[in-house]
Amino acid sequence: MLTPGQVLRLLAIQRVLIRHGLDEIIFATHLLRPVRFLLYLLPWNWVRSHQAPRAVRLRRALEDLGPIFVKLGQLLSTRRDLLPEDIADELAKLQDSVPPFPGNVARRIIEKAYGKGVDEVIMEFDETPFASASIAQVHAARSRDGREMIVKVVRPSIEKGIRRDVGLMYILAELAEHYWRDGKHLRPSRVVAEFEKTLLNELDLMREAANASQLRRNFAGSDQLYVPEVDWGLTRRNVMVMERISGIPVNDIDGLRRAGIDLKWLAEAVVESFFTQVFRDRFFHADMHPGNIFVTVPNAGQRARFVVVDFGIMSSLSEYDQRYLAENFLAFLKRDYRRIAELHVESGWVPAGTRVDEFEFAIRTVCEPIFERPLKEISFGRLLLRLFQTARRFNMEILPQLVLLQKTLVNVEGLGRNLYPDLDLWQTARPLLERWLRSRAGIRGLVKNTRENFPLWAEKLPDLPNKLIDLVERARKGKLHVEWQSTEIEKLRREIRRTNRRSVLTIVGSAFIISASLVFALDGFAPMMLGNAPLLTWLLGGMGVVMLFAAYGEM
Repeated sequence: MLTPGQVLRLLAIQRVLIRHGLDEIIFATHLLRPVRFLLYLLPWNWVRSHQAPRAVRLRRALEDLGPIFVKLGQLLSTRRDLLPEDIADELAKLQDSVPPFPGNVARRIIEKAYGKGVDEVIMEFDETPFASASIAQVHAARSRDGREMIVKVVRPSIEKGIRRDVGLMYILAELAEHYWRDGKHLRPSRVVAEFEKTLLNELDLMREAANASQLRRNFAGSDQLYVPEVDWGLTRRNVMVMERISGIPVNDIDGLRRAGIDLKWLAEAVVESFFTQVFRDRFFHADMHPGNIFVTVPNAGQRARFVVVDFGIMSSLSEYDQRYLAENFLAFLKRDYRRIAELHVESGWVPAGTRVDEFEFAIRTVCEPIFERPLKEISFGRLLLRLFQTARRFNMEILPQLVLLQKTLVNVEGLGRNLYPDLDLWQTARPLLERWLRSRAGIRGLVKNTRENFPLWAEKLPDLPNKLIDLVERARKGKLHVEWQSTEIEKLRREIRRTNRRSVLTIVGSAFIISASLVFALDGFAPMMLGNAPLLTWLLGGMGVVMLFAAYGEM
C-alpha cells in the first residue's frame, strides 16, 4: 500500500520521465504494450523535437530524480551482465556529487553525536565542506594535538528519503517481475534489495571506519599503498574522523609527471595491490575509481605511495570462491576451456546438472575472439564480464561479491592503462596468482594448513583415546548404530514404501478382478457350489477396481 508521501513521489517521478521522453519505455512494457498507440495521442508527444539517445535521457532523468536514484544508476552501471551496453556505459558517467548542506547543520549533528560543543572536542572545524556526496559530506578539521583531520558527516534525514524511494523501487520491481518478459529471469527485486543493503551500510560510518582499519592493518608497512588512520575516539555512527592525507589525484597525469612519479611503477603498484587484496587477504576495496585514489609526493629519501579513501563499499570472497577465481584466471591464460567449465560446476556457480561439454563450447566461442588480440591488451574485467554473460545462459547465479570484483577490476585496469598504456596486466597478476596457488597446494600448503589447524587438533587430541575406546566397546556389545540423515535417502525410502503399497494393492486388486471373472464364467456350470454368483461377481469386481484405483491414485 502506497503512503501519501510515496504517491506524491511517484507523480514527481512520472513528470521527470515524461520530461525526458521516457514514457516510450513505460509503454514498451508487456502490461501496456497493447495500448502503445496511446503514446502518440499524448499532447506532449505532438511537439517533441529531436531527442537524445535513450541512454543519455535515462542518465539525465536519474540525475533530476536526486542522489538516491543517482546511486541506483551507479549500481546498475556495474551490472553489465543485465543491461544493454549503451545504457551501462552512460550510467557509468553518473557523478555522486550533490549540493552541500549548510555547515552550521553539520556542526549541530557533530555536537549532538558527541554531546558537547565541537570546540571542546576538535580545536578547529571548517564549516565549508570540501567534498559533498549523496550520503555524507566532508569537512577539514584540526585535532587538539595539532593533527590535520577530516570529518565525514551523514546528511540529515537522508535515511527517511532512502526508505521512501527504496519502497517505491520495490513496488516497481515487483510489477516488472509480473509484467516484464525478462522480469522473473533478471529478478529486479533482488537488485533493489542489494541496493538497499549497500545504501544502509553506507549510512553507518562505524562500519566504514572498521573497513578502513582492516585495510590499513592488511597493508601495514607496505611501500605501495597507504591507508589513513581512523580516530576511533571521535568516530560515531553518523560522524567519522580520520587522518587527512595530501596528495595528487591519480588521474592528474601532468601533475604526477611534474612531481617525478614513475608512472609505470605506479600503474603496476595499483594493479598488484588490488590482486593482493583479493588473493592474499580476500578483502578488497570495491570502489577504486580515480576520485578515491591520491599519490603522495615523496620527501627526500622516501618513495611515493598511493592512498585510497572512502571505504563505504568493501567486499570479501570466501576461500572457496577465491580458489576457483584464481584457477579460472590461470585456466584462461592456458586457454583450458574444459577446466573453466569444470570449475564452474565444481564451485556450484552453475547448477550441478549442467553439461560440461556444452558449457565448454559456449566459453570457447566467447573467449577465442578475445585471445586474437595481444595478451597485454586483453582486459581481465571484460573477460570476466563475458564469462558471466555466458554463464547466465546456464542459470549461473551471479553473486554480489563477484559483481563488485568485476566492476572494480575494470576500474583498476582502466586506471593502470591510463597511467601507463603499455601495462601488461596478465604479466603483473600472474606471479601473484601462481604464488597463491603454490601456498595452497603441495608441501607448503600442507605445512601451512597443519600450522593453522594444529591448535584445534591439540584441543581435541586428549579426548580422542576415550572416544575410540567407547566406540570399540559399543561395537563389541552390538550397540553401535549408524545414523545417516539425508533428505534424498528419505525421499527414496518413501518412494520405495509407496511402490510396495502399489504393488500389493495391484496384486490383490487384480486377484479380486480375476476371481470375479472366474465366478462370472463358472456361473452357468456350478450353480449349486457358487450360490448367488452375480452378487459375488459385483462384490469381487468392485473390490478389485477400488484397490487398483487406490494403487494408481498414489502415483
